[in-house]
Amino acid sequence: MFILANVVMDVLAFGIVVPVLPKLIEAFQGGNTALAALTYGVFATAWALMQFLFSPLAGVLSDRFGRRPVLLISLTGLGLDYLLMALAPTLTWLFIGRVISGITAATYSTASAYIADVTPPEKRAQAFGYVGAAWGFGFVFGPALAALLSPIHPRLPFYVAAALTLANAAYGWIVLPESLPADRRSPFSWKRANPMGSLMLIRARRGLAGLFTMQVLRRLAHYSLPSVFVLYAGYRYGWDNRHVGWTLAFIGVCTAIVQGGLVGPVVRRIGERRAALIGLAAETTSYLGYAFAPTGMMFICAIPIGALAGLYSAAADSLLTQRVSPAEQGELQGAASSLMGLVGLAGPGLFTASFAFAITPAWNHGVHLPGAPFVIAGLMTATSLSIAFRVARTIRPVSA
Repeated sequence: MFILANVVMDVLAFGIVVPVLPKLIEAFQGGNTALAALTYGVFATAWALMQFLFSPLAGVLSDRFGRRPVLLISLTGLGLDYLLMALAPTLTWLFIGRVISGITAATYSTASAYIADVTPPEKRAQAFGYVGAAWGFGFVFGPALAALLSPIHPRLPFYVAAALTLANAAYGWIVLPESLPADRRSPFSWKRANPMGSLMLIRARRGLAGLFTMQVLRRLAHYSLPSVFVLYAGYRYGWDNRHVGWTLAFIGVCTAIVQGGLVGPVVRRIGERRAALIGLAAETTSYLGYAFAPTGMMFICAIPIGALAGLYSAAADSLLTQRVSPAEQGELQGAASSLMGLVGLAGPGLFTASFAFAITPAWNHGVHLPGAPFVIAGLMTATSLSIAFRVARTIRPVSA
């Protein structure tokens, strides 16, 4: 239960910051939306680079010393980092805070390894669905709080995020038990702890390469929303922080309903493979809806369709954990986070640059398509769907 509470609180803090960070960058740059989009892309790329470099280390450390210390140290560092960003006097200091956030943001991958430790393989899709639902609940109230707090003071959401994260870490130091027994731990190895060494696990286990290819394309597409949504909604629909915050809260509600209520029954009825295919098809449809929605209300109508992507997320996470032994779950999650960090090096820049290009007449030669980032994302998830038809198969889990 602490892991679910941890995800709620972690995402709550993250959700508070999401709507206000791009606007804060925009304010530092005199209200220039195109320049803010490019700068935010640099911020997101730096965050992803830190994930790529440090996630394997966190995963291997959790395999060696247990999940508990890695998770709680990461939470503590993340809370202090939110405080740094709240106090940042310049764009440079805000950037430094974002870099530190990338280093300390190992909580989700370590929580996933914890779930794999304590859940039998046949129930992992449902367990990951509960984690996704907890993510959704956190994302309901985080943006909603941002919508209420940011009019009071633009930095107040950062202070609240810091307080929530540090309180969660303090609670965890008191109540969280260790999930990985000493006899199931792996020795520490720098070969496994560096990004390229950790990715060798993907080649060493049958079926992982295809699943990770599918994951990479889908994850790359997912960067379109956090990279450009806030600026896109302000530019195209005239939304302010309040509109953005309530819309993100609605996304969280839809996510929680799908992952908390639908994943378990759907996976039990149709299997992980079909659930993954339905999720990817729905996500492709939603991206095209975001791209071409002529009004804000039409954009909102596409959100419930996109939430069905939660069927894919939980099923794919379960399929991945079936292909490694219990002693390798931390390494698997570290490799996954590292690879997603590598994807994140390209994703934010790709989508923010395509958005800036699409809204700048001097660059696009009259082809005005603000939804271009979502068109690109839809093509990526469609490709991932085609790969999933071949590689998404349930297998007997690897034993220790």
